[in-house]
Amino acid sequence: MTMWVFGYGSLLWNPGFEVAQSAVARLPGYHRSFCMRSLHHRGTADDPGLVLALDQAEGAICSGLALAVAAGQEAETLAYLRERELISSAYLEKELPVMLDGGAEVSALAYVVDPDHVQYCGGLALEDQARIIAHAVGGRGPNAEYLFNTASHLSQIGLSDPDLDWLAARVRALLA
Repeated sequence: MTMWVFGYGSLLWNPGFEVAQSAVARLPGYHRSFCMRSLHHRGTADDPGLVLALDQAEGAICSGLALAVAAGQEAETLAYLRERELISSAYLEKELPVMLDGGAEVSALAYVVDPDHVQYCGGLALEDQARIIAHAVGGRGPNAEYLFNTASHLSQIGLSDPDLDWLAARVRALLA
């Protein structure tokens, strides 16, 4: 049985594991949102950045990629993803149904935000998000780089995210 991972943010452009196949996919019941403060990867405890998370919302659908893990790499990939994604326990690891382009449904590993976690910050205005993203830097680099890479890769695979597009333009203006 194939292990699938749902990518909606940095997994789109930096999965960190061997991907045997990828397909555009949609996850119902969640939306992509800069709703998690980043204390490690894209910010610090003193100056948190923001990272994307799957935030549960009735009627929402998040478009991204279903990434099939290379056969025989499942245990190694799961250990890697847990180390990467569960660094502060702000994400919850879930198996969720995703719809692939073409209509097939697969069960995929997804990391969704815990709305009760201290790092959750859902509902921030886009302007506030842009100001935070423009100046935060963490262990994996500038927060703006994370935004730009994600927006660019969504565009490359033909997916639209108006909020990310607005944020990328606004952050570029703030950095100019």
